[in-house]
Amino acid sequence: MQRVMTGLIYALTGLIGVAAFVYPFWLPRQTDAAPEQALAAGASTPLLTLLLLVLCLGVLLLEVQGQAVSAKIVAALGVLVAVTAVLRFLEVAVPGPGGFSPIFAPIILGGYVFGARFGFLMGALTLLTSALLTGGVGPWLPYQMFAAGWVGLTAGWLPHPASARRELALLAAWGCAWGLLYGLIMNLYFWPFMSGMGAAGWQPGGGLGRALRSYALFYVATSLAWDVVRAGGNALLLLALGAPTVRALARFRDRFHFQLA
Repeated sequence: MQRVMTGLIYALTGLIGVAAFVYPFWLPRQTDAAPEQALAAGASTPLLTLLLLVLCLGVLLLEVQGQAVSAKIVAALGVLVAVTAVLRFLEVAVPGPGGFSPIFAPIILGGYVFGARFGFLMGALTLLTSALLTGGVGPWLPYQMFAAGWVGLTAGWLPHPASARRELALLAAWGCAWGLLYGLIMNLYFWPFMSGMGAAGWQPGGGLGRALRSYALFYVATSLAWDVVRAGGNALLLLALGAPTVRALARFRDRFHFQLA
């Protein structure tokens, strides 16, 4: 029963996340109403953040009740979230090139070793904790939490090749892919409210094909170079540190018989 409830909460969280990103595209609006629509969207940010946090805590409560080593699950999650949040703090103190961020590699590795559900919690809570540490709280925060949670979630779905070389190549490729996908997804929370973008802006009623072409123009012009740096940085970090980190985390997981898949 607990696994069913946990699965339902994860499914609800996923639906809320998708709805948060796509609902602006269903708003009947004119271009000159974009500032007011954007302000209304920003006003809903605290509620969305609180809702996501409550769902994460609800999942944790259900998980710990169904695990014999519940305290160690929470401890492992807390340590990994804290370490990764500190990396975000260092990133803000000493900015890297372009969109490079050291936080995505640990999230991917945590999800890959401990499972999809653990990965989602690690991604979402890492972005929340790091935002509180760095003062990066804003209308973007719940969207960052959802997107980072999906990074960890999907890493938990990856196969585990027997060959260490193939495993490392898979992780590096996944980190590279998410370096681009993260930017693609995050732009959606504000792109519908951008005005004065011409062919690169979204227009209601233009159809899916036009929307995709406009977004592609917007993404290439504003984000692609930034995200390519993030993708390359993810791949390099995973190639350099992926193998020893996976071995260390796997030893810890096996020692305490983690079942959080």
